[in-house]
Amino acid sequence: MRTPPLWLLALVLAAFTVQTDDFIVIGVLPAIAADTGVSETAAGQLVTVYSLVYALTAPLWGVLLARLPLRRVLSAALAVFTLANLAVVWVEGYPALVALRVVAALAGAVVLPAALAAATTRAPQERRGRYLAAVMTGLTGAILLGVPAGTWIGAAFGWRATFVSCGLLGGLALLLAARSLPAAGASREAAPEGGAGAPAPTGTGPGAMAAVRAELAGSLRPLLNLTVVGLLAVTALVVAGNLAFQTYLAPFLAGLSGVGPHQLSALLVAAGVGGVAGTQYAGRMVDRVGPRWAFGLSCGAFCLTMAAFALLWLTAPVPVWAAAALLVCWSAAAWAVPTTVQALTLARVGPRAATQAMAVLSSSVYVGAALGGVGGGLAVAAGAGLVPVVATLSALSGLVLALLVTREGTEPESRADTSARPAG
Repeated sequence: MRTPPLWLLALVLAAFTVQTDDFIVIGVLPAIAADTGVSETAAGQLVTVYSLVYALTAPLWGVLLARLPLRRVLSAALAVFTLANLAVVWVEGYPALVALRVVAALAGAVVLPAALAAATTRAPQERRGRYLAAVMTGLTGAILLGVPAGTWIGAAFGWRATFVSCGLLGGLALLLAARSLPAAGASREAAPEGGAGAPAPTGTGPGAMAAVRAELAGSLRPLLNLTVVGLLAVTALVVAGNLAFQTYLAPFLAGLSGVGPHQLSALLVAAGVGGVAGTQYAGRMVDRVGPRWAFGLSCGAFCLTMAAFALLWLTAPVPVWAAAALLVCWSAAAWAVPTTVQALTLARVGPRAATQAMAVLSSSVYVGAALGGVGGGLAVAAGAGLVPVVATLSALSGLVLALLVTREGTEPESRADTSARPAG
């Protein structure tokens, strides 16, 4: 068995750290609210701010930084990310914390795409898929290990320590990447748009600008059909439903079963295990029944678990074990959805625009995360028991829209294209 190179481990750690930093607020939300003197609804908007900034700036960074060396871009972004998290120790008050989350999100919007690009373009050709899948496991591992560990650290040492831990991990990823990531030319070699190694138009004259516009138009054309646009809306709706619940998990479980910080950490670990299982099973479902049916089943399962949580609230307090069992089911369904909707989108755009589609889909994920933070916050303000109701309505809307926009000709096309789906 071949030992993975050190630079690949650095990329996995970078992905793990940025993803953990995105959701770390979940486990320490009540403590942040109490210490900064704001409501839990307002504290939850830290997730909304991070997600919205990421969604709006990731495509922009891709254009502005496209011609800079990838190693330099990744190192600079990790440095800014690290400082933004370490600086939490010295800030006081909610506005300053929001400002630091904005800076961290700006850096994270560079780190993740750069890490994914480096994984594919620095890997041996015969191992590119496995290297990309390795970086993706950093994202899953953040939910399985990062967020629960951050919750435990917050309970033991205070909520600021959770952000400091992310800063330290970011610094470690920076050192590893700076020392081991293979150098290359300008990052256009690593940029997925247009294919690795495709020469970028040079010069600044009218001809060069026309070539750039033509290249962009050609790469974006497959993304402009109504089905793909509809699937982007589906992604935002389903993610909004999930994040409405996930962001306010701590106050909801506290009201449902009296769950405290230490219990929440253990429950998040169990949910992470369910999420890994759901991700793996989703890939098998796509291969067996096609992405349309796989998405319908996974999204339907998510809606059922949310409805069950809403009904359990009416009988609160309930035993922790009952909440834990349903939490694992929720996580498995929630993590099955991304793989199926990715496969469904890839089946519509084909291999030529696959990378562009995933980039735009990633942006819609963060739009959905921002919407979910707002929707969940409004639900908590009205009563924590309404959180799963809001989540159900949002995800159910996405499910209905998906069935409508993919009702013709999806299955034959998807079966021919499932080999292109992301490793789940």
